[in-house]
Amino acid sequence: MSLDRIRPSRSRADSPLTAAILAGRWIRSAAVDDEHGRYWRANPDSRGRSAVSPEPLSLYSGAAGIVLFFLELAAATGHEAYLEDARLGADRLAATWRSQTDLTLYHGLTGTMITLIEAGWALGESRYEAEAAAIAETIASRARRTGDGVGWTLEPSQRGDGGIILGLLRAAAHFGVPAYQDLAIEAGLRVARLPVPGHGFGNCGEAPADLPPDAVTPGFLSGTAGTAFLLARLYGLTDDRRFLAAARSGADFVRAVSSVSERCAVVPHHLPQGRGLYYLGFCSGSAGVARMFYELYRVAGDPADLEWLERLANGITGSGVPYRQTEGFWNVVCQCCGTAGLIELFVGLWAVTGEAGHLEYARTLAANLIGRATDHDGTGYRWYQAYRRLRPGEVTADTGYMVGAAGIGAALLHLDAAGQPDLARRVILLPDNPFPAIPVPPSALRRADT
Repeated sequence: MSLDRIRPSRSRADSPLTAAILAGRWIRSAAVDDEHGRYWRANPDSRGRSAVSPEPLSLYSGAAGIVLFFLELAAATGHEAYLEDARLGADRLAATWRSQTDLTLYHGLTGTMITLIEAGWALGESRYEAEAAAIAETIASRARRTGDGVGWTLEPSQRGDGGIILGLLRAAAHFGVPAYQDLAIEAGLRVARLPVPGHGFGNCGEAPADLPPDAVTPGFLSGTAGTAFLLARLYGLTDDRRFLAAARSGADFVRAVSSVSERCAVVPHHLPQGRGLYYLGFCSGSAGVARMFYELYRVAGDPADLEWLERLANGITGSGVPYRQTEGFWNVVCQCCGTAGLIELFVGLWAVTGEAGHLEYARTLAANLIGRATDHDGTGYRWYQAYRRLRPGEVTADTGYMVGAAGIGAALLHLDAAGQPDLARRVILLPDNPFPAIPVPPSALRRADT
């Protein structure tokens, strides 16, 4: 077999926009239409299977995330055909959301609501907004009151109540319903009263299957950093210092358990068993933890938080990735725990600091990411990865947002937007992303206007 047959692609001079378009082509090959609209198979490869359990509607790996990608692809290219992809996906979400029992952001109704809000705004379709409003009302109605406050799940982290609260805040602002904000604040106060909020499982919920039940997790989706991010967001909204004190408690814990050398820092995946395992990605590593420190800086203005944001960024760049794989940054490229999540971080850092090195590193990451794309059958770009670190031989390609091509394409589109200050455009950021929705620093925008 010749090398040309086994290389990921014949050319690796693709721009981020071109690579995102080719990712969209592959996702389109996975489309399935029914009487309700459109969804996308998680892996359309012959005999292919997904890296995750089936979630056909979810933001994490299903239609909700793919709709967001097509909305962004339409905005970046000006091609209305992508709006039709998004419309058909939104149709199905609007028609079938009542079958979802999970309420959370990434795996349930909160994520569906966010997508329908974005679809309604971009497509000018009031029916999507109406369904999103109905979801918000459903989420609010399912809040449970207990002796220690109000909530939905037994878990305070982003994968539980934290993500739901962020979604309710978004709904309150979008629909102008103060009751949603009041409920979110009340639920947040329950979280704020927990000791070092969100970092342990214990009686707060179930530990992920790959963690011991007594694990303590400093990271974002399932740990302290994500919960501290939520509490910082609530402080910025309310000026209630109970939220700031609790967020500081979480941030102090993350600092205390991190490994620091000179101006670099890395955060352990879990304690005490994973003390020497340092993820770099969004879900449980530096890219996610950095969001917490930036949110704290944004709402409280302490330069020490911005310094820690830079420490975490330096820890990533100093690790040798993307050219070197580490135990905590293995053969993985997705938004959740891989290269695409790092691109999101460094594009965000560029937008808030204007430091050219951050944008240049994002471009380095993107070049490596594009170089790893595969188009062996002419149907578009997909990325094969070992999504589960503990199963390195289980290599798959997915279409979804947090785990596959849609999220990778979105990260590339955000980089594309950052590189064009003269054509600045809004990008779609999820509620747990604190960076500017126009990913260009004000100084660059002023230069573009002159």
